[in-house]
Amino acid sequence: MTARRRLGSNGPLVSAIGLGCMGMSQSYGPTDDAQSIATLHHAIEIGCTFLDTAEVYGPFVNENLIGRALAGTTSTGPLRDRVVLATKFGWRIEGGRSTGVDSRPERIIAAVDGSLSRLGTDRIDLLYQHRVDPAVPIEDVAGTVADLVKAGKVKHFGLSEAGAHTIERAHGVHPVAALQSEYSLWERDIETDILPTLRRLGIALVPFAPLGRGFLTGTIGRAEDHPEGDRRRTDPRLMGANYDANVRAASIVREIAAAHDATPGRVALAWLLAQGDDVIPIPGTRRIGHLDDNWAALDLVLTADDIARLDAALPPGVTAGPRYGEREMAYLDR
Repeated sequence: MTARRRLGSNGPLVSAIGLGCMGMSQSYGPTDDAQSIATLHHAIEIGCTFLDTAEVYGPFVNENLIGRALAGTTSTGPLRDRVVLATKFGWRIEGGRSTGVDSRPERIIAAVDGSLSRLGTDRIDLLYQHRVDPAVPIEDVAGTVADLVKAGKVKHFGLSEAGAHTIERAHGVHPVAALQSEYSLWERDIETDILPTLRRLGIALVPFAPLGRGFLTGTIGRAEDHPEGDRRRTDPRLMGANYDANVRAASIVREIAAAHDATPGRVALAWLLAQGDDVIPIPGTRRIGHLDDNWAALDLVLTADDIARLDAALPPGVTAGPRYGEREMAYLDR
């Protein structure tokens, strides 16, 4: 397994594990900017070169945080130059919250200018459409991003939670470097048609929530155990009988972890890394200890028997409950 992987056929090389930054600013309880910035700096020092954010995280708060964290210079040069920075557009943001999708060309251009300002940079290395906007042809979206690439504001184009047909159409206008989508041992629905499409077209897969929003670490309790403001409090997969069924199914992860003297989280990430060199997971954390544990998955090599047992216990469709509530599920391009 290589320590670096390429984002698409002609994209940049990045660390085989990236860092999802959303939780530093929202979704999982109280935040601590000093702690998050220390974690970001530690990530860069250990060789993590792929950072993921979005304008809607906060909104805007996360990009501002990343911009502050990358403003410094070390003996090896500016911190910004040591990472591949990904952000996303695609939401209509009103009154401090997202109120629906919006990928009109003028909105994309405004979003990119805002992201560049908040991130304190002159270019976005990877720009994703966060969710497909059914009101705007994907060809128009790809064409607008292509213009931003020509202008030097964007280096590479990505999609998030797009279906196979949408990926094909976008790629026909401007090369898609990566698809970001939820993918893990407890969410495998992309394996049927989306993953084969990516591989045929030479597009990398960037799995977010690769630890099942923490569930696969074996440390996450029921929905009601989480505080107000933590999105896991409304996660259908952590509720009632769904939670019980999912704990039983995921017990194999803990068994294999014990056999390797590793944590369950490392096993879940090692399984993802073993799916192919075009898979680059971005586990999110704001804590250095969790980051180091995730990073250690690079040194965990699962046996063929380990992988077969994981696949048998956690095949596509086995996880109980939808991964989002009804409103969020409606935004998936499936």
